[in-house]
Amino acid sequence: MKLPAIKILIKWGLTLSAFGLLFYAFLPEPIRIDVHVVERGDLAVTLEGEGKTRIHDVYTVSAPVEGRVTRIEREPGDTVTAGVSVIANMYPANPQFLDKRSETQARAEVEGATAALSLANARVRQVQAQLEFDLAELKRNRALYEKNSLSKAAFERSELSLKTRQAELETAQSNQKVMTANLESAKVRLMQPNSIDERRGTKAEDSCHICLYSPVNGQVLRILHKSESIVAVGTPLVEIGNPNDLEVIIEMLSTNAVKVEVGDRAIIKRWGGQTDLEAKVRMVEPSGFTKISALGVEEQRVNVLLSFTGDAKNWKSLGDAFRVEAEIIIEQATDVIQVPLSAVFRNNEIWSVFKVIDDTAILQPVVINRRNERYVEIIGGLAVGDTIIIHPSNSIANDVSVVLR
Repeated sequence: MKLPAIKILIKWGLTLSAFGLLFYAFLPEPIRIDVHVVERGDLAVTLEGEGKTRIHDVYTVSAPVEGRVTRIEREPGDTVTAGVSVIANMYPANPQFLDKRSETQARAEVEGATAALSLANARVRQVQAQLEFDLAELKRNRALYEKNSLSKAAFERSELSLKTRQAELETAQSNQKVMTANLESAKVRLMQPNSIDERRGTKAEDSCHICLYSPVNGQVLRILHKSESIVAVGTPLVEIGNPNDLEVIIEMLSTNAVKVEVGDRAIIKRWGGQTDLEAKVRMVEPSGFTKISALGVEEQRVNVLLSFTGDAKNWKSLGDAFRVEAEIIIEQATDVIQVPLSAVFRNNEIWSVFKVIDDTAILQPVVINRRNERYVEIIGGLAVGDTIIIHPSNSIANDVSVVLR
């Protein structure tokens, strides 16, 4: 073959190779995907909510009177017995300090009461002396009357005079007691707070003056007023409850709460323990409330109360007002076709998935039924064993070549 012909063949060969390489370079590469094989299983439809634990009955020990409460020595966690354990000790409140005018007036009242008592004492002594004279006079008149030396009328007047003196003595003694009480009352009004503390003394401090006992058997939950101070009537001092009577209160959106029924099974999750806890719905409160979400949106929420159903040893480490999360099972299906929720999407208002056939993505419409936060039930369009794409990206379309990641 001549040299020019060889050169032409080489040129054509190089040209074809270049076009082949360019064509291969622009061929679309298969898209890497993650797949899931359709299978049957049990599907539980749940509603999630966040809340906290609480003791069903919490008793608050409050001050029954206005007065001074001593320092409460109880600590949270202390075990108490109803009617036996002393929670707090109180004393009546001290009077206020007297200003100069009130103190002068009180001292004058004490002096006046002292003088009145002295007058009452003198009156008692006077009546006693007259009574002694009348008693002696009656004895002499009785002797004369028995000898017929005194008339009966004169003897009866002696008896009447004696009885009159006795009544006057009783009156004077009663007046003496009244004046004594008035003097004590006047002295009390003169007392200052320091003088009352001095009269109380150390021994009285160690005794229980107004004892506040525990109303129930349980444990001390919170000390609401620890230090010694003057408190008003009704001031909360200590909260007491039974830690074994624990329940869970979950805040749920009202649109979800209407789907919950009493007796529904619940699972307590992410509470800090190694295993989930079993519970059931005890009550859905009939009244809701408004709460501002983290995004600043007003939401209507309802409290759902859960009771533990498992062994109490599993949740003994939980206490009052501990944070928990719960899943309430509102519907449950067994042996149904289910796929991950991430594989299902809307295509022209029709639920669809991408099925993998011969390394090609095929758009497949499906009919869904129940679903939860992870899986959805398929009642049409798929069969057990089909391979579908999960987390399909925007680059995946019908009849696109795919390859496993």
